[in-house]
Amino acid sequence: MSNVETAPARHRVALFVTCLVDLYRPAVGFAAVKLLEDAGCTVEVPAAQTCCGQPAYNSGAKTITKDIARRVIETFRPYDYVVVPSGSCAGMIKAHYPELFADEPDWLAQARALAARTHELVSFLHDVLGVRRVDVRWQGTITYHDSCSGLRELGVREQPRALLRSVDGLNIAELPYAEVCCGFGGTFCVKYPEISDRMVADKIANVVETGAGLLLAGDLGCLLNMAGKLKRQGSAIEVRHVAELLAGALDTPAIGDPAKPTAR
Repeated sequence: MSNVETAPARHRVALFVTCLVDLYRPAVGFAAVKLLEDAGCTVEVPAAQTCCGQPAYNSGAKTITKDIARRVIETFRPYDYVVVPSGSCAGMIKAHYPELFADEPDWLAQARALAARTHELVSFLHDVLGVRRVDVRWQGTITYHDSCSGLRELGVREQPRALLRSVDGLNIAELPYAEVCCGFGGTFCVKYPEISDRMVADKIANVVETGAGLLLAGDLGCLLNMAGKLKRQGSAIEVRHVAELLAGALDTPAIGDPAKPTAR
């Protein structure tokens, strides 16, 4: 049985995997593919894709960022939609690519065209495909962190909560100050480690306050940051990308947990 109510149209969708998913949490990419295919999409993962350029952009390396952005634009030109399991990477393409090429009319037009076709994963499922429920059961209480880019650049807030409310057995405990940054912020956590650590400590205190056994979010950078702090504190709270739960893909250990030993 499909885990998601199918959409009437079949779209050719490219999955922009993101660097962090590719290197640290491939399970998120597989969960995203499952959700999209269950919703009636034909999904491709272009082999030529690379970083969206956000680290270079945040560091002020505009020329390098433009080179990366041109490659992304060319790689994803053939697709109906580009879907990203990350608010920050989707926000980079949608909000900042057009800014990059403001002085280059031809590339500006292409950047705007790509921006219009690019969506964060859960907002794409909910807002574009009209998915309203998932056929998944999970017993327990979760809390949800709103990533800065997804919330402020893309307006992603209610969409994940709406789909999570359709999970049979799941209870949502709203996170106090859910909209406050976790302290990751890409290169911010490297440039200002003391401030970043204080921010994630405050975030984790709020997570613990909810009493939830599972922390979810839509950005792997935030999740890695919060999972690391929880593990250093010895917390038993699990951390996962929201796509993993919505897809029913929970056979992989939670973020930061050790891999299960292979049966011999």
